[in-house]
Amino acid sequence: MKELDHKINTHFPGLVVRKDLVKTVKGNAIVPSYVLEYLLGQYCATSDEPTIQTGIETVKEILAKHFVHRNEAGLVRSNIKEKGRYKVIDKISVDLNDKKDVYEAQFSNLGIKEVLVDSTTVKKHPKLLVGGVWCIADLEYGFSDDKGVSPWILSTLKPIQLSHFDFEGYVEARRQFTTDEWIDVLVQSIGFNPEMFGKRSKLTQLVRLIPYCERNYNLIELGPKGTGKSHIYSEFSPHGILISGGEVTVPKLFVNNASGKIGLVGYWDCVAFDEFAGRQKRVDKALVDIMKNYMANKSFSRGVETLGAEASMVFVGNTQHTVPYMLKHSNLFCELPEKFYDSAFLDRIHFYIPGWEVDIIRGEMFSDGYGFVVDYLAEILRFLRNHDYSDRYKEHFSLSPDISTRDRDGINKTFSGLMKILFPHGESTKEEVEELLRFAIEGRKRVKDQLMRIDSTYGTVRFTYQGMDGKPKPVPTLEEDEYPSYYKKTVAEVEGGTTFEAVQPGMPQPPFEPQIPPEPILKEKHLTFQENQKGLSFDTLLGLYLKGATEITVTDPYIRLFFQVRNFMEFLETVVKHKTPEEEISVHLVTTEDEFKDEQQKEHFEKIKDSASAVGVNFTWEFDSSGTLHARHIVTDHGWKISLDRGLDIFQHYEMNDAFTFANRLQQFRPCKAFEVTFIKHKREAEGE
Repeated sequence: MKELDHKINTHFPGLVVRKDLVKTVKGNAIVPSYVLEYLLGQYCATSDEPTIQTGIETVKEILAKHFVHRNEAGLVRSNIKEKGRYKVIDKISVDLNDKKDVYEAQFSNLGIKEVLVDSTTVKKHPKLLVGGVWCIADLEYGFSDDKGVSPWILSTLKPIQLSHFDFEGYVEARRQFTTDEWIDVLVQSIGFNPEMFGKRSKLTQLVRLIPYCERNYNLIELGPKGTGKSHIYSEFSPHGILISGGEVTVPKLFVNNASGKIGLVGYWDCVAFDEFAGRQKRVDKALVDIMKNYMANKSFSRGVETLGAEASMVFVGNTQHTVPYMLKHSNLFCELPEKFYDSAFLDRIHFYIPGWEVDIIRGEMFSDGYGFVVDYLAEILRFLRNHDYSDRYKEHFSLSPDISTRDRDGINKTFSGLMKILFPHGESTKEEVEELLRFAIEGRKRVKDQLMRIDSTYGTVRFTYQGMDGKPKPVPTLEEDEYPSYYKKTVAEVEGGTTFEAVQPGMPQPPFEPQIPPEPILKEKHLTFQENQKGLSFDTLLGLYLKGATEITVTDPYIRLFFQVRNFMEFLETVVKHKTPEEEISVHLVTTEDEFKDEQQKEHFEKIKDSASAVGVNFTWEFDSSGTLHARHIVTDHGWKISLDRGLDIFQHYEMNDAFTFANRLQQFRPCKAFEVTFIKHKREAEGE
């Protein structure tokens, strides 16, 4: 067991479960993960392997006997009739039959309805009235000659969710973990392997949890298909509901004026709209108007009466175009239905998750480690809705006065949510607070920058903050750094095309003269790159500084594992691209020997040597045995030293074995890790000038 898994079992006994067990027990049961984890939490919340195996068999047996598959509903109904009483696991919804003045339940998979439910049960579990709840229920069968009486009798009903928890115990146990450990615990609890994600990507995953712990939080995520956008809202919590964007109506969401029945926002902590994007989707204008009012004021009207609600709104949808395409031709909201493509509606969104930064889900990204039983974490997040952490940065930082009240609200709510998730005990360093504040500002800035492209009445806002020294610190979005020429476009430029100084009609056109670009002047410089930034390659980053060298020395202690050796091979490819065919270049690698796979490491180097010699590269290597090799740099014989704080390991995990993904073939399509690089004139060159 990993050290982190051991630690979480020690401090949260009985509240964690091994995350790969969900797939083991799920089989063909179409049921949310929180239902399965509820059962696993009853029988498998331990690190003792024999107990886990016994628990798995028990859960499988419970599912086999009591979970209702639609195609076996007739058999289950027969079992209830023959046995007189039977336990089922099903999604149950309740309606008031006002003609009979009774509550009647409908069992989704079992296919029965008009089952009487007493008022006490409905009052205790009001969500039964809206959307339905997964429950364990005891059903009885008693036939009556009275045609108006249903033979189905509900004797007990228990929603599948945690009944109680100790918040103080949760906070105290949190103190036993470092911040990085705690982030990994939460990522594992969602079901992902934290080793496959960088810090920024982990925070992006955790932002998806904010609607559960922050009241009236409005979140949007647009990005490519297959990145798990809707998973959190359909599988994670019994307090959230995911509905298709096409199914939304005013009565379903807010209130039915004819019956007076309150809609989803009155009962759920989080209402998520799936498949929200699509320019041609038909949307009711009245729905957009009432949503705008609710998202701004937390209220909606029922006839003459105004009602309030606390449900957070989440909008997830797929994009059809790349980020540079959207920035060049329109904006990052261009995929939304026409009625929602409304600056007043979009201005109410607190955070825009850049879905294009989230990796498409692959098999190795799922965790087999331990995480919280999700309904336990869901109850913790729900409890935290009563707290406000939005002022926790004000001891160290203040926002620019440029930032409007609505922008400030978005930043504060995101910051508060992240603080609740990561620091429920309130103990964070100034640097940790600053990291979350910058992240919160960036998410709101992404919204506002697009609004300025959509609606010219929005003025420019400087999204900066300052510490006690009063010096403003700007916060760019990642795509602003990646595509500055497209990002800075104005509304007029996007709508009418970028304007150039045109030749007037009737004037003679100048003759065409092809321009030969001058040889670039190489300068000393220091560059910083953000996590998840794309568009980088060894060619663009290092190529020009390697051109013309005849001897290159690479010092990097971490050229051991296969992916690290592959990085080095791609570096040699860059060397080859920037030399002429008649040149020969010597490349020497100084690294450390792998403790366990040294023979394989040497075999890889021998293969590279044979391959490189055929294209004019003399590759040699040596292993440093001093144990003190930490520096990572590249030195050329024509005067440049390139210092890389991560060495050649600048790219995040990608599908290395799939020859049909562009991230495999071309470096510029891989997200990179956060790193810095410094280009320094070498002493020998400097002295000779």
